Amino acid sequence: MEKLNQYIEENKERFLNELFELIRIPSISSEAEHKPDMYRCAEKWKALLLAAGADKAEVYETEGNPVTYGEKIIDPALPTVLVYGHMDVMPVDPVDLWHTSPFEPVIKDGKIWARGADDDKGQSFMHAKAFEYMVKTGNLKCNVKFMLEGEEEIGSPSLPKFCRDHREMLKADVILVSDTSMIAPDVPSITTGLRGLAYWEVEVTGPNADLHSGIFGGAVANPINVLCKMIGDMIDDRGHITIPGFYDDVLEVSAEERAKMAKAPFNLENYQRSLGIKAVHGEEGFTTSERTGIRPTFDVCGIWGGYTGEGAKTVLPSVAHAKISCRLVPNQKHDQIARLFKEYFESIAPEYVQVKVTYLHGGPSYVCPIDLPAYKAAEKAYEEVYGKQPVPVRSGGSIPIIATFEEVLGIKSILMGFGLGADAIHSPNENYPLEQFFNGIRTIPLFYKHFAESVK
Repeated sequence: MEKLNQYIEENKERFLNELFELIRIPSISSEAEHKPDMYRCAEKWKALLLAAGADKAEVYETEGNPVTYGEKIIDPALPTVLVYGHMDVMPVDPVDLWHTSPFEPVIKDGKIWARGADDDKGQSFMHAKAFEYMVKTGNLKCNVKFMLEGEEEIGSPSLPKFCRDHREMLKADVILVSDTSMIAPDVPSITTGLRGLAYWEVEVTGPNADLHSGIFGGAVANPINVLCKMIGDMIDDRGHITIPGFYDDVLEVSAEERAKMAKAPFNLENYQRSLGIKAVHGEEGFTTSERTGIRPTFDVCGIWGGYTGEGAKTVLPSVAHAKISCRLVPNQKHDQIARLFKEYFESIAPEYVQVKVTYLHGGPSYVCPIDLPAYKAAEKAYEEVYGKQPVPVRSGGSIPIIATFEEVLGIKSILMGFGLGADAIHSPNENYPLEQFFNGIRTIPLFYKHFAESVK
């Protein structure tokens, strides 16, 4: 560890400068205007991997955004680790809420502030630097492959085909991912489960044009009012989702596992204070941690229609829109849930409006057994760096491609995240503590050491 710490200390300014070059590329996958930036980012990753010690690295075309692949094979007989990360980031809106320029990283209060600082450029970059250290010091005991994609934030639509087409190239014993969080800086944790996702856009149309709300209000249905009522009817007073058949395939977590989950430190008062809320809210019969880890959800991610500009305009809008997502738990199938939602949403629409439901993307949930040799290796690595055994947790977030990896490549993934809940990923003022960044670089080489020993 002393040698590794010395390497980090000697190179930390270079590490940060290289990461900042990566962050400055506005690789927003959901906005078509940033397509050239996706290629700039892919080429940057290619250069980074080659400089870190990869034998080869290439940028591959897909039906959507590019994928950067790199590898170092030191001995085909040794175990192989496939590192997965994503180079795309979320949009920065509302930009006026940022305290700094989203794509001009700054260090303040011991944190890197920028879009992608944590999710996922900062976390993926840790692997490149850990790999660099292992190569340059002769400590690499496994073959390593890297796959950086450009569509994770939009559901990875092109990656399943890429994986099928390059199944042989991507062969590995385990996939290593840092795109999740720890419970706290002093409470390491390993994510053992991810919720699945289903995401729609809905459109409710009333009259064939915007109308004067004084002349027509009260006689013609307002699509925004109707949409709000329909959305409100999707959840009952117990926090239960009302879509028929929605819970039919939910895999209920045993009382024993719920008891183990309850051992993870959680302070409700601090949680509420950090979010600026007076009380939590959700499905009855479950704790806050359970609601975000083992239960499905229904949320409106955006809603719009009518006039939203400055001042007043008395209009009865023609159309209302909303973006809606469901987080899904093990055994729920996102395509089936997509169908059930569409059927139900259309069925509750009153005759005075027309409804259109468009399914945008989705993905299945994922569960990792805690008795895998790779999980045990990660557990030991965290313990050596943080001084305590990590807690297994189920995350409320989704990485749809992780379950696809298992289905297409037949490989389990180990989710070694170093982000924190306060990092504001997907929000204005995303940040990443320098301590977590450097601790990630310290921890990852130890994973390789213990994993190589476990599969001899």
